[in-house]
Amino acid sequence: MKIQKKMEALPAKPHYSETKPLFSTKEIIIRGERRAMVFKISSKLQVLFLLILAGVCIWSGYSSHMYRRSGSIISKKEQQLDQTRVAYENLMTEFAALNKSMESLMKGLEKAEGSKQGAYKKQAEMIEARIAKITKEHEWLSPDAVTERASLYEAQLQRDIVASERDELKQQLSEMEDRVKEMRNIQLDVLNKVKTVSSKEVEKMKKALNEVNKALKEKGLYFNSLSNKRRDAGGPYIPDNKTLKNDKEMNKEVYAIFENLEDIDYYAQVINATPIGKPVWSYWVTSKFGSRIDPFKKTKAVHKGIDLASMTGNKIRTQAAGRVTRAEFVKGYGLMVEIDHGNGFKTKYAHMNSMNVQKGDTVEKGDVVGEVGSTGRSTGPHLHYEILYRGVPVDPMPFMQAKL
Repeated sequence: MKIQKKMEALPAKPHYSETKPLFSTKEIIIRGERRAMVFKISSKLQVLFLLILAGVCIWSGYSSHMYRRSGSIISKKEQQLDQTRVAYENLMTEFAALNKSMESLMKGLEKAEGSKQGAYKKQAEMIEARIAKITKEHEWLSPDAVTERASLYEAQLQRDIVASERDELKQQLSEMEDRVKEMRNIQLDVLNKVKTVSSKEVEKMKKALNEVNKALKEKGLYFNSLSNKRRDAGGPYIPDNKTLKNDKEMNKEVYAIFENLEDIDYYAQVINATPIGKPVWSYWVTSKFGSRIDPFKKTKAVHKGIDLASMTGNKIRTQAAGRVTRAEFVKGYGLMVEIDHGNGFKTKYAHMNSMNVQKGDTVEKGDVVGEVGSTGRSTGPHLHYEILYRGVPVDPMPFMQAKL
């Protein structure tokens, strides 16, 4: 403890620190067996050595940079040279192609006038001489290479022409397809209108026949328009066409139209043999069908037809095709014509002033069978008009009022 206290009482050893300059004098000692050599390097020498070392480093870096940069510049120049060479070759190729074209032109101008022919030859020779001179000055551009590239250039030119014509044909084909589509749409519109019109025509004929059946219904009769005679082999005519088979929409429209046309043809035949229409153009009804007061006896009587008062001499026309079964003077009827129209229908025209047909004649719808008169049991000029179905008299007025 005493020793520790004594040691603590001793003063601390002072610490000395010396700051040396960066480039202070340095000593290099080389020891041998018996002697030692000392070399001193002063501060100035150190600074000089450091500056030399820094200069060498900077020069090395600059040289490396310039070397790399010069390599890049040389590479770019070589690329430019290659591009120039390719452009030059292309130019020579075009010259050669033009020369070849000029030769072809000269062959075609052999029959031209002498002065013009000489001028073309002179121009061709100048072009050929210029090409030969340029080719000779540059060994790397051989005539064979020019010829080969010229052929390639011509092939590419022909290819471009063919490609252009192909594109033009494609455009024309596209325009034609658009026109075909437009025409198809127009055709569909026309077909649809034709179908609509034909359907209305069929419905109009059916409606007229329904009006006829109203008069027959009062007598317990019915006219079946579908019972008219048909051909043994029938059905709507549909043309056999590949285009229609491939186009279902158009095929459907065409089928519907031909079916309507077949119906129109059929119902036209039915109506042609059915007395629908007015037998005289100008008239007024003086006595209706059925029960009436007899104009002579003034008592109730049965009237089998309808009396249409008109001017004497007015034309009487049959309203259906048929065959004349009677054309004579009949007691009570006066001059009378009876026509059998088939399908159970007959018509009678009485009190006529004159007759234009004879028994056995064949008449068509609209033919004149006689003139209005007042023969027989009559009080004045009029037409007594009867329609019979299966031998039973029916009211002619619905037949006259049916519209076609």
